[in-house]
Amino acid sequence: MELQAAILLITVFFLLLILNVPVSYSIIASAFVTITAFLSFNFGTFVSAQKVIAGIDSFSLIAVPFFILAGLLMSSGGIARRLINLAMLVLGRVPGALALTNAAGNAMFGSISGSGIAAATAIGGVMLPLEKEDGYDDGFAAAMNVATAPVGQLIPPTTAFIIYSTASGGTSVATLFMAGWIPGLVWTVCCMVVGYYIAKKYGYVRTVENNITFGYALKVIWEAIPSLFLIVIIIGGILSGYFTPTEASGVAVAYAFILSVLFYRSIKLSEIPDILVNTAIMTTVVMLIIGASSVLSFVLSFTGLPTVISKMVLGITDNKYILLFIMNIFLLIVGTFMDMAPALLIFTPIFLPIVKSFGMTPVQFGVMIVFNLAVGTITPPVGNVLFVGCSLAKLKLEVVLKSLMPFFIAIFVALLLTTYVPALSEWLPSILGLM
Repeated sequence: MELQAAILLITVFFLLLILNVPVSYSIIASAFVTITAFLSFNFGTFVSAQKVIAGIDSFSLIAVPFFILAGLLMSSGGIARRLINLAMLVLGRVPGALALTNAAGNAMFGSISGSGIAAATAIGGVMLPLEKEDGYDDGFAAAMNVATAPVGQLIPPTTAFIIYSTASGGTSVATLFMAGWIPGLVWTVCCMVVGYYIAKKYGYVRTVENNITFGYALKVIWEAIPSLFLIVIIIGGILSGYFTPTEASGVAVAYAFILSVLFYRSIKLSEIPDILVNTAIMTTVVMLIIGASSVLSFVLSFTGLPTVISKMVLGITDNKYILLFIMNIFLLIVGTFMDMAPALLIFTPIFLPIVKSFGMTPVQFGVMIVFNLAVGTITPPVGNVLFVGCSLAKLKLEVVLKSLMPFFIAIFVALLLTTYVPALSEWLPSILGLM
């Protein structure tokens, strides 16, 4: 019966996805059909409703709407130009300075906003015209912007790790936050190495003035510090024990409001209602997916599908390095057609027991799976960051994809390093006493 239930569940789920039914509804419907077919209609109705509510009845999930709101406030708060000036101050004389500044700006802005789309739009919107003016190839400029925009999913604060914590049964959010730092920076640096090589090969060297004064440098740093200080407050507060990750999300909102509305004055009070409405819409989507995945988790347990998949995967080979490589390929494929939240909630319970069986910690696996699914945001057919980047650069998809190929190789190298070198994820949490 378990095998038949698993086949029915998978068939209904993918059939609904093919019919373009939203993921959350596809999850609930396939789970409901499976429960009804093998138990009863009444029981299926009761369990589906009960599990949806129970799935979102978690104190830690309060952080999700707050971090979304903080990200929207910071995205609308006019901080992109300040971060770009800071990056340019450091990288201004390096070949490909503008492209490298785009990468550094995406890393900083993405970590503050927690959104790859926001980073690609805010940073790319400023940098792409400058790169075009300096003679950069349009495809190369767009590719650098797209390739580095998703790193904010790894560098905290990010809602991806909060969702993974829920899916993995309570892995420490604070530990995950610190674990994502180095892999996120490795992703950025690998792309910057490719960008530097291409820029040097094609002579993308920006002429900069030699008379940058100490006063100008100090002004640039001073203007950028308040934006970057959000990260210091959140991470510092969590590590020092002043507040939990959930409480930190509320602090992030308060700080983002003060910075954007009162300090920079780049958001008017009249714009706040629209930002709150957008926050509510985005939160509803995430929470519905989380609730739907709770129903799916019950059905997975009922069907025994995770055990079946685990036995099947472990039956391929007992070499953990090959198994991890296979998982990476599978998750990269999943990321091409499924958003991060549902993918985390569906596949974490399936793969986490497998990786734990050969010694990988939930923390390292959390970073690995988020890394894989973040790549999915820049790959077709569902790569929303990729399509935003193409639209922003006013280029066809195939043009940007061609220029993205060297960056994909660099990102894959960073992914393999994250997968096979546990210290990249675990060293920082370890020295901070979180592991």
